[in-house]
Amino acid sequence: SRVNSKHSKAIRRNIHLGLSRSNSFWKNQSGYGPAKSVNGGGPPGSGGQDDQDQRPNLKRKCIDFHNPAVIDISSRLYRKACRSSHVRDSGLMPFLQPHSSYLRLMGLPIGDLSAPNPSVAYLTQMAHVTRAKNSNPVMCLSWTPGGRRLLTGNQEGEFTLWDGVNFSFELIMSAHDNSFRCMAWSHNHNYLLTSDAGGNIKYWSPSIAPVQSIDSHNQQPIHALSFSPSDTKFVSCGDDATVRVWDWASRTEERVLEGHGWDVKCVQWHPRSSVICSGSKDNLVKLWDPRSGSSLSTLYGHKNTVTKVAWNDNGNWLLTASRDQLIKLYDIRAMRELCSLKGHHKEVTSIAWHPLYESVFASGGMDGTLLYWNIGPKGSEDGPAARVPFAHDMAIWDMKWHPAGHMLATGSNDRQTKFWSRNRPGTAVADDDDDNEEASEIHQDEMELGNHVGIVIGKRGATIISMQRATGTKMYVDQARRTLHIEGTLKQITNVKKRVGALLDRVQTDSEQRQHQGSYGHYGHM
Repeated sequence: SRVNSKHSKAIRRNIHLGLSRSNSFWKNQSGYGPAKSVNGGGPPGSGGQDDQDQRPNLKRKCIDFHNPAVIDISSRLYRKACRSSHVRDSGLMPFLQPHSSYLRLMGLPIGDLSAPNPSVAYLTQMAHVTRAKNSNPVMCLSWTPGGRRLLTGNQEGEFTLWDGVNFSFELIMSAHDNSFRCMAWSHNHNYLLTSDAGGNIKYWSPSIAPVQSIDSHNQQPIHALSFSPSDTKFVSCGDDATVRVWDWASRTEERVLEGHGWDVKCVQWHPRSSVICSGSKDNLVKLWDPRSGSSLSTLYGHKNTVTKVAWNDNGNWLLTASRDQLIKLYDIRAMRELCSLKGHHKEVTSIAWHPLYESVFASGGMDGTLLYWNIGPKGSEDGPAARVPFAHDMAIWDMKWHPAGHMLATGSNDRQTKFWSRNRPGTAVADDDDDNEEASEIHQDEMELGNHVGIVIGKRGATIISMQRATGTKMYVDQARRTLHIEGTLKQITNVKKRVGALLDRVQTDSEQRQHQGSYGHYGHM
């Protein structure tokens, strides 16, 4: 009986511990406040199990889409897809006010499709920046099916896996012998294709296990891959000036599309039809019929290398980006140019359509600028809808939207992967910090450094890189002329000059003090 009573007491104590922990967990998840430390009962400091279980709470920034998804799903039961005033005024469609307390009412962009508001797709707030140990430039990236994790490929041919909610590092593994060039998931999300700079294509399972390897394009870099709508075929392009169509099941090359006069930099299959679009270094955009292998049409709109092409999900719009700093939108039904978008000051290196709003897309430039566009009936007459001038320190090689549309991931040559999220209610977008258009205009200026060039550059460029990130400007040192070149707004340039001036004054003061102390020591020795 004594053993049974001890056993029953232990069971009751474990049940009490479980209830207290579950209450603390659900209180934290419901948003009423931070979770209390997990205790088994009794006052603190009693020396029992309570003090042993007490651990400091770790706070990590996260972008959790489960709560907005629950809001959208629950609201569908009561809310009609109607824009009439009596539905809006009934209280079933709450309007978000510019205050942080309305953050808990924010749903996913898919919940606003009945009354579209494209401004929720302008993701100008940097949620997190990741940089792996011994990192290399990020060449391509892709969200896993469902958007739970982000997969990136770097210049050393390595996979890096990041958590898509709290942005923590999960895995790094070797995938290719050469630098990554692109990765593409099949439409049914059963397989992943990757390519590298050595002409190698690899099949991967959803668990990131290698399945098959193919060598092609005469061992030239393969820049893009794309699946057919049925996932039975896929297409690749490379620096051998060819576009190749492959059979997925047999892993054999079916057809070679020849017609470009130089390296083919991008290719994409139409989302629903048997049409392939490719862009090349010969400044041409070509449309192909993969069944016959013939060229359907050629677009001559760009004056420099075509870096990216992207079909809209509606199947009618084709977006092209080039090193001539222009983005062009074509309507393939009439085979004409709808608009030419100007906003980048350097070549355009990446573009991506929003997964839900068909008129919204994002673009990245060689100088690290991130732009958001909203295409209207007459294009985008007012320029980009939102701008992040110095999103990265170097070129943005790839960008991908989260499947839910509430987050954007960008990979850059500065070895960083950044996550961009929606602004909280009541905060201004990046472009609204300046009062007028003149204040946001980009200027260039110089500053004399004299004999302190090495001080401004720092060890391995650490000083100038940290100053760029802190001020949001572009800077480089001309060592021959001993000058610092600054690119940014007038306010940013003034801020940089103050910082550099203060740094040089501090170095000059320290140098004078050391000389003064050295002279006193010399006289004392005499």
